[in-house]
Amino acid sequence: MKKRLTIQKASTTENKLFLETMEPIIGLVPAEQMLVDSAQFSFIYLMENQEDYTYIVLPEQIWPFLKSALEQNIPVLLTYREESIELINFHEELEYLITNIKGNSNYGNEMVTKVEENF
Repeated sequence: MKKRLTIQKASTTENKLFLETMEPIIGLVPAEQMLVDSAQFSFIYLMENQEDYTYIVLPEQIWPFLKSALEQNIPVLLTYREESIELINFHEELEYLITNIKGNSNYGNEMVTKVEENF
């Protein structure tokens, strides 16, 4: 089973979006890809280490921060305490998913509605 790190807190400081997790992120490298978890109403950014992928879960409650980061085109960083990793290709991947989800019932009507309302 893939490891899942759920973002607990999001904040914008110094023209950067910081996504805070409660677990160490040392050794993780951006895979530069995103997925959708329609059942949990989340976007997932993929990170990898030498063994497997780690799912960075971006739940609905932080979507307003994601929208703002897209609109302002500011860097998005994953953080844990003093550690931070920039999530490469984040904007392009999120924009692609949002475009695909809008009006597409394959993602489930509730997910489509939530994305259309938030983005």
